[in-house]
Amino acid sequence: MQVKSKCNVISKLATGTGLKVLIVHARWNSTVVDSLVNRTIERLVELGVRNADISLKSVPGSFELPYAVSQLASQYDAVIAIGVLIRGDTMHFELIAEAVCRQLLQQQMQIERPIIFGVLACNTEDQALERAGLIQGHRNLGEDWAEAAVEMASLDVLKRT
Repeated sequence: MQVKSKCNVISKLATGTGLKVLIVHARWNSTVVDSLVNRTIERLVELGVRNADISLKSVPGSFELPYAVSQLASQYDAVIAIGVLIRGDTMHFELIAEAVCRQLLQQQMQIERPIIFGVLACNTEDQALERAGLIQGHRNLGEDWAEAAVEMASLDVLKRT
């Protein structure tokens, strides 16, 4: 007998019907970002989120994601922040990656809304292309981010019932 079977398991929301989702994305590394954003939107729609309930906001780069999220998130059930950072020859990569991650996590706790971390921090451009499904045989991670947004937004729905 499994112990898990004795527990009251809170199931994830099977559908995104009625959810309002904001996607904030960087314009830097646009080929990869555009692919990630498009697949995220497609998957949200597949999960039942109406196109009219999906809002997009672009910002110059990943560093600007936290500010845009802080200004807009309260109007939505979930936010997906999408950006791509590719390691270079300087410390810029590490500084931006850590700052963005830390700020988005902090905001998520403050505003009590799920903020899905869709910021790729890749060592090479090929790694970024793979994660965006732009290299044969690789999945686009936008699918996962859409699914996470719907599942995490369901926690607020459960809280209200």
